Amino acid sequence: MNSTQKRTLQYLLLFGIAAIVIILDQWSKTLIRQNLALGEEIYPITFLAPFFRFTFWQNTGAAWGIFQNANIPLLILSSIIAVFIILYYHKALDEPLIYRISMGLLLGGAVGNIIDRIQLGYVTDFIAVGRFPVFNVADSCVTIGVFLMLLGLLIQEHKEKAGRQAAETTQDGVNEN
Repeated sequence: MNSTQKRTLQYLLLFGIAAIVIILDQWSKTLIRQNLALGEEIYPITFLAPFFRFTFWQNTGAAWGIFQNANIPLLILSSIIAVFIILYYHKALDEPLIYRISMGLLLGGAVGNIIDRIQLGYVTDFIAVGRFPVFNVADSCVTIGVFLMLLGLLIQEHKEKAGRQAAETTQDGVNEN
């Protein structure tokens, strides 16, 4: 496989993961908006009620309900982040797979919420767990993406450290001879 084909496959990974996230996110949000009134709750898993529920909520702010009524600045920020991920991705081609997967999750999550902000003027949130703020599929993918990115960075750092130690050990052995 030549480098152009490899690069194409890498970008297919990024955009493929993002597309799956966007489709699942938009489908689930549409389902909620069509079947629940604003503020209405349902308990899809009865034995987890009322701890786990779906509730239709309109979020004009960011995660955890902060920055309410900041739809336009958050739209601009999310768009910048999405463009940055796409432009930066070529530098991540040598990073661990988990790191590249995280970028697809981050891109899909950002775009999923961008679509809501443009079409509706708010983000549809609906997953409620305990007293935790209501969130959605896109938010979940961003959270998982950040976690996987940090994990990928830790893996890469560990490999580099092991490589340096191996090189030092080899160099010490050569210097002793």
